Amino acid sequence: MADTSPLISPEALAERLDDPRLRLLDVRWWLTEPGRGRRDYLAGHLPGAVWVDLDTDLSAPTGPGRHPLPAPAAFAARMAALGVGDDSDVVAYDDVGGTIAARIWWMLEDLGHRSVRVLDGGYPAWAAAGLPVTTDIPGPGPAASLTLADRWTRVVDRDGLVARLGRVSLVDARAPERYRGDVEPVDPYPGHIPTAVNLPLPGNLGPDGRLLEAAALHARFASLGGPVVVACGSGVNACHHALAMRVAGLPDPLLYEGSYSDWSRSGMPVATGDEPGSMPG
Repeated sequence: MADTSPLISPEALAERLDDPRLRLLDVRWWLTEPGRGRRDYLAGHLPGAVWVDLDTDLSAPTGPGRHPLPAPAAFAARMAALGVGDDSDVVAYDDVGGTIAARIWWMLEDLGHRSVRVLDGGYPAWAAAGLPVTTDIPGPGPAASLTLADRWTRVVDRDGLVARLGRVSLVDARAPERYRGDVEPVDPYPGHIPTAVNLPLPGNLGPDGRLLEAAALHARFASLGGPVVVACGSGVNACHHALAMRVAGLPDPLLYEGSYSDWSRSGMPVATGDEPGSMPG
């Protein structure tokens, strides 16, 4: 892929479907509907795409929060088994504006893969453009040769975050009602991490489900100041903020891996309402 954008349009991708280096990863997933992503993949997907399971392929069975990062070696082995190699041009897509696909973009990027992008607008934009879909499932091929780094780098854990609160801009990507503590569908306590500001994830997207232009994204994030830490419910959707900041030309943020699911299970203080609040003491 010639340029350095983390995005690729459906039209540009359609021109490269026959490229033997291309690896398409379908990462559709739904929080409240287990199994739906796989069912949607079977009902129709981009030609040559393989399905990747957020819960098992992109998360460890145990660790901080609901979707802890897997060991880099285990992740590399799984990606290699799916045909992703050092020379692959990877494109990941979902059907929710890239909010799940950004997770695998972030993971491969952080571990040093040279070419990975998110399909801008995802499956809906592809289908709306009248581009081909299929129910054919690619047969298993030989494992690729994939060399990735042995540790995550752009991450911060709970202790590291606590030590830096007040000196970083902590951004919560969840819906406003979850940030305020009005509702909490999955985690034990409603509210947000003290000092976090709420920038709901859909604000990165236009009405067509594609990311906003770089200037608009820059305006959204540039005023935060200082080092930025992104968080969400379980460390998945926060990667979309990292993607948006990359498109905007801003420095890469740190990811709080466990995010609110880790924080709320740890007995740490929780703030509610529209204001960021502060840590007690």
